[in-house]
This record gives sequence, structure tokens and C-alpha cells, in this order.
Amino acid sequence: MGVSDLPARERVLTTAYELFSRRGVRAVGVDTIIDQAKVAKMTFYRYFPSKDNLVLAFLNRREQLWTEQWLEAAVMERASTAGDRLLAVFDVFDEWFQRADFEGCSFINVLLEMAEPGNAVRAASAGYLANIRTFLRSLAKDAGAREPDDFARKWHILMKGCIVAAGEGDRLAARRARAVAQLLLESEIQVR
Repeated sequence: MGVSDLPARERVLTTAYELFSRRGVRAVGVDTIIDQAKVAKMTFYRYFPSKDNLVLAFLNRREQLWTEQWLEAAVMERASTAGDRLLAVFDVFDEWFQRADFEGCSFINVLLEMAEPGNAVRAASAGYLANIRTFLRSLAKDAGAREPDDFARKWHILMKGCIVAAGEGDRLAARRARAVAQLLLESEIQVR
């Protein structure tokens, strides 16, 4: 089924997902989405009263597709222990960084695009990033980290940093981050 065969709301969201992921939220106007989704302006606004409403729906979809169905699933599939799963994050990222369609992290990109304090879209981006840390915290706890929250925050810094480095063109950023992550794992995980 092609995009043109989807119901109008789904066409808008699918089109926005593709455009926002590749170009960013601020670079893509509502008229571009309406044109590419092949919907009337009135139809667009019936489903998404503002661009922010669409961006919030995009971020929710991104969490489902990127965080849950891709990253978390791939990490859980690749390794059987929590420590190995933590390291597998960087193996998954390494494959992602090698792809021609690598687009970076939409949560980071949107967070930086929406710099205004109190902005609902910015808050949502921060919330989705926090959800990733929740996943990491769970792995850290299962691996025996003395302070799982602190450990998850450190791990997430490595993840976000290597994504930004890959965006700068460092295709080996995940491998470099994995080497640092291994040191962190060895220094902060209690052997059970």
C-alpha cells in the first residue's frame, strides 16, 4: 500500500514523519506537508489544528518506530545479558551510522530546534529522551549498577554524543563510544 492509499490523517503523519526525520521540524512547512500528502488544507487542520500538534504526533510515532520497534528490539535480540545489551546499543548504532539514510536522532534535533523554555514540543522531546533513559536504567539495574539512574545518564550521554558525531560525518562514532562505554561498564557494574 502506497502513501496515496492511506487515510488522510495517516498520509499527513507518514509524510510529516519522512520530512521531519530528514529535514527537521522548522525546515518543513505545513504547505509542503499538505502538498506531498495530497490532502486539502481543511483536512490537514481537522486532524492537526496546529503544526505543533503534528510534531507531537510525529514524536510519538518516532518513539514507537525508532525507540521501541527498532532500538530496544534490536538490543534485546542481540544479547542475552544486561551488560551485553547495554553494549549492543552501540553495535546497533554502528550499523545505523553506516546507512546512507542515517538521519540522526529526531528527539535531539527537535529539542535543539525548539529552544524556547516551556515549549510543549521541546518538553515532549525531552520526555521521549527520558524514556530511553528509563530503558537504560532498567538494563543498568539488571546488570548490577550501584546507581542505575546515574549510570543510565552517563550511558545516554555517550549515545547522544556519538549520534551527534555521526551527524558530523564520523562513521566510526559508535565504535569509539562503545570503547568508552566498555570502560564505564567495567568501572561501575558490580560483578554478581
